[in-house]
Amino acid sequence: MLELRLPTLSDEGTFREAVAEFKANDPNFTFAFEFDEKADFGIYLQRLQGWVEGKDLGDFVPNTFLVAVVRHKIVGRVSLRHELNDFLLRLGGHIGYGVVPSERRKGYATEMLRQSLALARNLGITRVLLTCDDDNEGSARTIEAHCGILENKILQPGMSVAKRRYWIDL
Repeated sequence: MLELRLPTLSDEGTFREAVAEFKANDPNFTFAFEFDEKADFGIYLQRLQGWVEGKDLGDFVPNTFLVAVVRHKIVGRVSLRHELNDFLLRLGGHIGYGVVPSERRKGYATEMLRQSLALARNLGITRVLLTCDDDNEGSARTIEAHCGILENKILQPGMSVAKRRYWIDL
């Protein structure tokens, strides 16, 4: 059973393993935003809690960073943005998720998105934007399985692959 929750101090080892696996196998994907591998993990968790509360956001919007855990192992993460800025409205969306490369094709993305949509509804979000790369068929199928309606595809200068933009009414 997949549990989607805030990371805790006891997750440090498996969290660092997930970061390392993404770095080695999918280096263009950011698993942990502003994570410094040399910094104290507890301080990082405090920073994540601050983002939930809208504190020390920098360029971010208020958001909730969640880990997907199966049998005490982190298999993915979700970033649930409580609101959208211009960048997120174009390319990022309300929910960003990623499954650890070695854990893909096990249905985890589908369950992570299902739980994330319920959490978004609890935050009062009534219409959720999700995006994925045009060539990411797995993510597109996952979004479409949750009634995602493709609005358009955007190719920005400097991007080699267009972004698909989907909306889901909650």
